[in-house]
Amino acid sequence: MSVARLGMVSLDCAETVPLAEFWAGLLDGAVIGGDEQVSVVRAGGMMIAMIRVPGYRQPTWPGGDTPKHIHLDLAVRDLDEAEAEALRLGATKAEHQPQPDQWRVFHDPAGHPFCLTANIPFETG
Repeated sequence: MSVARLGMVSLDCAETVPLAEFWAGLLDGAVIGGDEQVSVVRAGGMMIAMIRVPGYRQPTWPGGDTPKHIHLDLAVRDLDEAEAEALRLGATKAEHQPQPDQWRVFHDPAGHPFCLTANIPFETG
């Protein structure tokens, strides 16, 4: 049995609403909520959040001084159980935890950030 499923992809940006409208159009989805700080698109069984980051700089991928800006939000049934499993598998828990009762932030073994949350339904359909 899996511990998590992909719940939402979150994209950092300077302006959430235009980016949400772009992704909704591209994926034949709908903007299901949001404002200048956070906007969310649902496209089929997937959700994408646009999150405003003050001073946002566009990535200069594949090279340059600004790396990619993306992290994964993983839906889980139980935060404590999922945290234990993520740590067992090699994740490290981030020092900064803005809302640890709802979202827990970790880094994969390569340093990429991701969140575990019970705020997004685990089951689909």
